[in-house]
Amino acid sequence: MKLLRLLFLSSFLIISGNSFSQDSSPHFNVDFETFTLENGLNVIFHVDKSDPVVAVALTAHVGSAREKEGRTGFAHLFEHLLFLESENLGKGGLDRMSARIGGSGANGSTSRDRTNYFQTVPKDALEKMIWAEADKLGFFINTVTEPVLAKEKQVVKNEKRQRVDNSPYGHTFAVIDKNLYPEDHPYNWQVIGSLEDLQSATLADVKEFYNKWYVPNNVTLTIAGDFDTEQAKEWVHKYFDEIPAGEEIERQEKQPVELTETEKLYYEDNFARLPELTLAWPSVYSYHEDSYALEVLANYLSQGKNAPLYKKLVEEKQLTDQVQMFNYTSELAGQTMLQVRAYDGTDLDSVQRAIKETFAEFAKIGISEKDLKRIKAGQETRFYNSLSSVMGKGFQLAQYQIFANDPNYINKDVENILAVTAADVKRVFEKYLYNKNYVATSFVPKDQKDLALEGAIEADIIEEEIREDAEAEVNPNAEVTYEKTPSSFNRSTEPPYSAAPELNVPEIWESRMPSGLEILGITNSEVPLVKFSLEIEGGLMLEEPGKIGVSNLLANLMTKGTKNKTPEELEEAIELLGADIRVSAGEEKITISGSTLARNYSETMKLVEEILLEPRWDEAEFKLVKQQALSQIKQQDANPNSIATREFQKLIYGENHILSNQIVGTEKGLEKISLQDLKTYYRDNLSPLNATFHIVGDIEKEDALDALKSISANWPPQQVRIPELSQPQKPERSQIFFYDVPGAKQSILRFGAPALSATDEDFYPAEVMNYRLGGGGFASQLTQQLREGKGYTYNIRSGFYGERNTGPFMISSGVRTNITYDAVKLIKEILEDYPLNYNQEDLEITKGFMIKSAARKFETLNSKLGMLSDISNYNLDHNYIKQRENLVNNISALEIQELAEKYINPEKMYFLIVGDAESQLEKLGELGLGKPVLLNKEEQ
Repeated sequence: MKLLRLLFLSSFLIISGNSFSQDSSPHFNVDFETFTLENGLNVIFHVDKSDPVVAVALTAHVGSAREKEGRTGFAHLFEHLLFLESENLGKGGLDRMSARIGGSGANGSTSRDRTNYFQTVPKDALEKMIWAEADKLGFFINTVTEPVLAKEKQVVKNEKRQRVDNSPYGHTFAVIDKNLYPEDHPYNWQVIGSLEDLQSATLADVKEFYNKWYVPNNVTLTIAGDFDTEQAKEWVHKYFDEIPAGEEIERQEKQPVELTETEKLYYEDNFARLPELTLAWPSVYSYHEDSYALEVLANYLSQGKNAPLYKKLVEEKQLTDQVQMFNYTSELAGQTMLQVRAYDGTDLDSVQRAIKETFAEFAKIGISEKDLKRIKAGQETRFYNSLSSVMGKGFQLAQYQIFANDPNYINKDVENILAVTAADVKRVFEKYLYNKNYVATSFVPKDQKDLALEGAIEADIIEEEIREDAEAEVNPNAEVTYEKTPSSFNRSTEPPYSAAPELNVPEIWESRMPSGLEILGITNSEVPLVKFSLEIEGGLMLEEPGKIGVSNLLANLMTKGTKNKTPEELEEAIELLGADIRVSAGEEKITISGSTLARNYSETMKLVEEILLEPRWDEAEFKLVKQQALSQIKQQDANPNSIATREFQKLIYGENHILSNQIVGTEKGLEKISLQDLKTYYRDNLSPLNATFHIVGDIEKEDALDALKSISANWPPQQVRIPELSQPQKPERSQIFFYDVPGAKQSILRFGAPALSATDEDFYPAEVMNYRLGGGGFASQLTQQLREGKGYTYNIRSGFYGERNTGPFMISSGVRTNITYDAVKLIKEILEDYPLNYNQEDLEITKGFMIKSAARKFETLNSKLGMLSDISNYNLDHNYIKQRENLVNNISALEIQELAEKYINPEKMYFLIVGDAESQLEKLGELGLGKPVLLNKEEQ
């Protein structure tokens, strides 16, 4: 996947049109139109004029299940290739055009059964998108040359290293699927494929795969948003009609599997610090009649404090702090998964025994009607959340077309969900899970195989060897010639824009309560939902240096019951409303946020009031959240990305600065924290005078305020002094710092220096300046040179990360281990040259994106909520979007160059690398940045 991985497609995410009901009626009438071209292309239109945007998605009915043994990973490889070039868009393809038209960024994802390509753009760019998608389907394959293929294979292999080989527990699914499905089953291998298969793929293999599966009669085109259907039909016919159909493609037969015996496997994971048990039972394919009850079963058994597995494994046995269970369905088969990451040193046999005990108890009593009701209420809220973007609507229509063979299933599926009975849940439990065979994996830390299940055999996992010069240098920009595919008209001319969309900034209302609580809101009635956030200044900034982690523990404890409700009762009350309430702590604030059905907003606010003003201070729950924090620290200590984040923060702020700490704290610090410390922090630091409530959704101002009056009346205002922190300064000279993770398959890079606060007048101009460096995805120099030019990385980005306090400018990436030196050298050269080579073309591309993308800024409730948060946190005007548009319109290339010189100086930066020191450290000394400093030398 390019920047997005869609691992599991939940069967309850149903898409509806504009007809909504305020009761719980499952009868929704979805407006959509579908037609088929003579070449077999399925086309689905969904009109939604709520925002001046349109989403276009091209979904091919081909995933890893269509691959051959020994040629795995091809479907995913094509997801990458199709963004690079096509005959009429030229080099950079859709990625380059996306920057100019203000799109969300061309993206894609691959699953076992389909590959999709998608983007949301301002509505005036619809013809351009239809032209571009047609070019992918009919005018692409000739542009794939040997050097292009060689480079993109390296990119995909870097993705595998990043997601799998260099990640704790990353090989779990590979082991599960290899043993759950027979060798000849198309789910036996992973979507991303194997490094060996990717390396051996030839150009002939690739062309054969494309010509078979990327044909109109195997593809669905979905267009959703604000557009004229008759005009869109003309464009679809114009650009797609002459693409020839391929050979007839039959639907694959369902291939459910059965296990004749339970299989147990173990693996000593180089990156794991806690033992993890995963169980997988064969279940059913997507939209099977039993899939709905299995969804409910997995939810009931594992999610929340009322869940039987939580009560047994977390509360009673104290083996873990979390249990995860889900029903993973695909087109041909499915699997029900149960995963437990146990506490340090826990024997996984004890975890398995506790699971068996829980199952035996459930077999006797089943699920209550009340529990069934609360689970369905949560599904209803998720249903509405899925409607918040035109892209979500397009996704789901294509999903039903391809896997249910009927887009109108969209009008039926919610009834299947709500029709599940308690008897159904008990029946599927007994049919698929209880006393049935399964595959079990025990992933344990190095040298702790005694924690694995008794009788487990070692899993067969191929580890990549780190070798210098293992990958040949490629030049994807080498001049090549190819014969263009003939067309009845000149396709090389990009279509024009249609009428420009008008930027309508949402109307913001505000108020202030007698307590001093500020309120900002936006009324929006597209879906019957309300989203909210109560932000209270403080967070990490108000903690004592010797007891870091108090605000995080407090945030986690606040949802664990109230004065008059046990943790279980509070959770049940929230879920019965179809609501979601979360509390989180950050560097500068504590936030209570969530969503609810609009009709239940007042009742939800009563629960928010209890959580905020009547904490329970439960000793048992305090012990648990503390243990959860300790487990989190253990896991972070093993994750190269987490290590990089932690160590870079220390470099930026200095060891003794409060912001150099991770919000979760340290093991040593957590040992000192008592429940009284949380009570003191709560008493001294939570005040309405330092708080702002943001609300967006289907609610009028008066109703929103009425529900908040009680909170304001009962929350005593007090003055809280927010400390003025010392602001970090750039280092006098650049220096390389290295953190050793022996055997790391990637080097994690964090380069940068202190830069700006979000309130600085230069902050947004600096973001504009950074767009072409590393903030613009595939429009940025860093991505174009390190990923597209060299194949060194899967992704790389740069950005400014300040809040009210000064934050860093930071470049982040993961590169394959054996080119660490080359990648660092190239990045340094790009930084040195950027202020010098920034030109008028760069400026025009930047302006095009920054101005035209404004049409997408307010599409979803979450984006509107983020807008309110920015306004209140950084003292922005309500019309700051218009002000920024004016700034971009008037900025010059010279000003961009000056900003780059001021805030991006590779001679005064921290260069942090987390990777394999034995193979990489010594060579880095040749970069002219002094002798690299090994940060964890004392641990060696």
